Amino acid sequence: MELHFLGTGAGVPAKKRNVSALAIRFLERNGTVWLFDCGEATQHQFLHSPLSLAAVEAIFITHLHGDHILGLPGLLSSRSFQGAETPLDIYGPKGLEAFVIQALETTKTKLRFPIRFHVLAEGRIRDEEKLSVDALALDHPVESYAFRIKEQDKPGTLDAEALKAMGVPPGPLYAQLKKGETVKLADGRIVNGSAFLDESIRGRTVVIAGDTAPVKAMEAFASGADVLVHEATFASNKKDDAHLYGHSTIADACALAKRAAVGQLILTHVSSRYARNENEYRDEAAALLPNVIIAEDLFVFELEKAGRKKRD
Repeated sequence: MELHFLGTGAGVPAKKRNVSALAIRFLERNGTVWLFDCGEATQHQFLHSPLSLAAVEAIFITHLHGDHILGLPGLLSSRSFQGAETPLDIYGPKGLEAFVIQALETTKTKLRFPIRFHVLAEGRIRDEEKLSVDALALDHPVESYAFRIKEQDKPGTLDAEALKAMGVPPGPLYAQLKKGETVKLADGRIVNGSAFLDESIRGRTVVIAGDTAPVKAMEAFASGADVLVHEATFASNKKDDAHLYGHSTIADACALAKRAAVGQLILTHVSSRYARNENEYRDEAAALLPNVIIAEDLFVFELEKAGRKKRD
């Protein structure tokens, strides 16, 4: 699983930071991509990455401010122009569908693929066999959400040698036992598969928060996550301004990461006021949480299997 930070700035594009966009590439799913937010020029950032628009399977929009959605119509048009025909799921607050349809109709854009729009609400919004996504409402001037992407735990290794020693021959029954199921053998014996499995492999969890002032419910929502991607628009000396406009400071994000016991905090949505000199911003983050990462455009974070983390 790879997290590709395509845009890490806030409000307006800057020379070194484009506006918000983050892609997760699932290597175990043939490189399928989920995109979180789609600010202006996100499709251009794709050109500087190994990602393909055709691989985008779902798009999740945290809120409807321009720096998070203005790149969406163009990206959809280019995905179609490149020949993609597979359906695309788009999740976002009420009003997103109207925005997209209006933009496509005004520009006379016809897509090769169908779009399935999903209006966000708190709770489970996507449920697959191996992945689930939950949403949490945040605190921002417009409706804004965080997403918790959870990979299901994987069964441990089946002790085939012990089964063979019991006279259980390899075959279709092993698939059932691998799932921890109880099976009945031809001779009438009952075998419980869970007794022959090692500990399960913990699924990975990534939490991505949209723009928000501190929200108490985020602590439980992000609890134990392998990665928390959180906005830190301002350094902490701008706390009053940050909270007034529905944003978080470095200290807010770091405190949340500690309380929620997350494995890795990655800060993003950095205000353009720090464009000329980010030293003070970076120094504060490092002092509050030594292993914190301040994402830059095109930075890639690889989250390995079983929750092991590796930095690129």
